Amino acid sequence: MLYGGYISVMEAQDRDGLRSEVVRFSKRLGFDTVSAITVIDRPLADPEFIAIDNAPEAYRDSLQNPSKGRRDPVMQHCKAQSVPIIWSQETYTKRGLGELWEEQASYGYCTGVCLALHMPEGHHFVLGVDRSQAMPRDPAEITRMVADLQLFAVHAQDAALRILVPEATRSERPSLTPRELESLRWTMDGLTAWEVGEALGIAERTAVLHISNAMHKLHCKDKHQAVLKALRLGLIR
Repeated sequence: MLYGGYISVMEAQDRDGLRSEVVRFSKRLGFDTVSAITVIDRPLADPEFIAIDNAPEAYRDSLQNPSKGRRDPVMQHCKAQSVPIIWSQETYTKRGLGELWEEQASYGYCTGVCLALHMPEGHHFVLGVDRSQAMPRDPAEITRMVADLQLFAVHAQDAALRILVPEATRSERPSLTPRELESLRWTMDGLTAWEVGEALGIAERTAVLHISNAMHKLHCKDKHQAVLKALRLGLIR
């Protein structure tokens, strides 16, 4: 049943169709509400957030409030990591943010799972599912839920990028491979090509190749210019 959801979300043709498939999958997984957010980093500007959800109308403004997102421990986790977070009231109270949980719990957001996919070219995809009842006690069942959600997110982000992000926006930045971006990130930290190779588990000459390719794609004469341009374009942070 869940496998059909992976295929269906990839076949979505518009925003309403994408929303329907995301909501349908989350309910099959045992969660009442869902939020799927495509984030686009903007050079020298605030990032753009494009969200689809089935939040109660009375709570939607609060859910999409950027200032709340900057305080929310779940969103801050997803901003920095790709590892899913299983959150509950304790996630908020141990950070002194119990009032945030109290507000959302009144709308059924008591516990859930949230994860983020961080992709090249400054694109990110955040998928969170929530419910009012406690999570299962069986660790195997929780593991299955998280694995299903991760696999669904991979399919959903592809559809979200195609449907929600204009083609002109997708093509305005050079397309660097994950290895090229990683090499630039390590270079930004002051590592030599040999040290970059050690950090990535690759040969020094391979690291040099990745850095050279990144320089070529960014039309830069040296690796330092490439790092600065990648930062300006939002390719690395």
